[in-house]
Amino acid sequence: MRRASVDLAALKRSRLYSEELGIDLASGRESDYFRWFLASLLFGARISGIIARNTYRSFVSQGLTTPQKIVAAGWDFLVNPIMREGGYVRYDGRKSDQVLRDCQALLDNYGGSLSRLHAAARDAADLEERLLAFYGVGPVTANIFLRELRPFWRKADPAPLKQTRALAARLGVDLSAFRRKSLTFARIEAGLVRLAHDARKPAAKSDTG
Repeated sequence: MRRASVDLAALKRSRLYSEELGIDLASGRESDYFRWFLASLLFGARISGIIARNTYRSFVSQGLTTPQKIVAAGWDFLVNPIMREGGYVRYDGRKSDQVLRDCQALLDNYGGSLSRLHAAARDAADLEERLLAFYGVGPVTANIFLRELRPFWRKADPAPLKQTRALAARLGVDLSAFRRKSLTFARIEAGLVRLAHDARKPAAKSDTG
């Protein structure tokens, strides 16, 4: 069987998902880290990428961009208008509960700071375990959050998802040829995730996992 190919130069120029949302992870700002954490909670759910983006933008437009503000807003406000504006219908209450619980846990355990979470972790494995300890956060959500932080957080180094590695092999992209913690690797990975999503439309649960 003939192996498919891809424009590697184009993959290297792929935009990070965080960049598409106006989040600058290279800034080192706590506000950007939290906004990416919030976006990852949304993109990791079994909904379309469009709904996740719209819901994230609803949080931003309503000024809910810190764990303190989200907790203060409360469950009812998250369900409506936030989730309703984003397009949630079936799981709006469940997702609102998750976001609230995870924001409260971030406040209780790390003073609301993801930088403190990173500092508290012993290594990359412990960092992933700390993320998995948040309510409703599974391996895909943890991977979404950490993979774009690889170039900027010393302990962020998740392995690419199995489907991403499989697509890379099918397209003739040798991921081992690139330093995994480089920005180039992160861009290639983001491009592969988009290609995988496009290949499985319309059944995709998200376009970031």
